[in-house]
Amino acid sequence: MFKTNEYFDGKVKSISFETPDGPATVGVMAAGEYEFGTSSIEHMTVVSGKMEVMQPEDNVWKSYLPFETFIVPKGITFKLKIPRESAYLCLYK
Repeated sequence: MFKTNEYFDGKVKSISFETPDGPATVGVMAAGEYEFGTSSIEHMTVVSGKMEVMQPEDNVWKSYLPFETFIVPKGITFKLKIPRESAYLCLYK
């Protein structure tokens, strides 16, 4: 069944569910800056809005717009800048 998650005082909310390819979440983020850790490989697709991402190996910000996907390795911490309310789909591998 569905499980809801809330982070950063309610500024990030998601609903987790199972897909044929494995676990996933769909969620929304308010404008702001966030830092997340990973326990599995994450395939994140922007659904609406914009996400600016910095992964440790890049050391630069990369921008992603709707229908663009970025992959976050397992076991790292990455940063997000969200300039306006945005939605995403995340598949865990």
